[in-house]
Amino acid sequence: MRLLVVEDDAQLAARLSDRLRDAGFAVDVARGREEGAAWPDMDKMAAVVLDLGLPDGSGMDLLRHWRERRLACPILILTARGSWQDKVVGLNAGADDFVVKPVRFEELLARLHALLRRQSGSRDTWIEEAGIRLDPIAREVECDGRALSLSKQEFRLLNLFMRRPGQVLSQGDIVEHLYDLESHRDINAVEVLVSRLRRKIGTGRIQTLRGLGYRFGK
Repeated sequence: MRLLVVEDDAQLAARLSDRLRDAGFAVDVARGREEGAAWPDMDKMAAVVLDLGLPDGSGMDLLRHWRERRLACPILILTARGSWQDKVVGLNAGADDFVVKPVRFEELLARLHALLRRQSGSRDTWIEEAGIRLDPIAREVECDGRALSLSKQEFRLLNLFMRRPGQVLSQGDIVEHLYDLESHRDINAVEVLVSRLRRKIGTGRIQTLRGLGYRFGK
């Protein structure tokens, strides 16, 4: 799943995005309001982490801009502004959570996972589909009751499939959801990744629909 971090502090953005990638996310970084407003594929984002103090405008205005354009993904405000008035304004403008800096990464990650669970309509910390159980927080997978060892990209792909059971995902869809914009995006690599995942979870769980893409589920 992809996240967009909107943060003008280059060092903080780098540290945060590195830790989020270690936690299994693909992460893009926007440095200001205008860059965030012009981001090309917001519909592919699982969530946004938004700073309010941006060099070229207000993060609050950017939040309103996105919500006016019907952006549906969760938005978590991460800011040094900690007054109750800022929290009220942010939540009323469409934010799903409001976190004050400094914050431990573990708490921020837990809040992001809680927002993603709420977005999917589930209160469970794990996902279960087609005989597979996936825990996105612990990054553990069981298939037919046995533990599986997956690479980071295999885990991301399985997570994507399990959140969209029965849906057809094209190779382009998979690339857009699994790789940030700065990554080398190779459509052909998707076929290799799907093949590797198939060998680990069983070939019958991922169908290839020629000319269309892939569908997960029994």
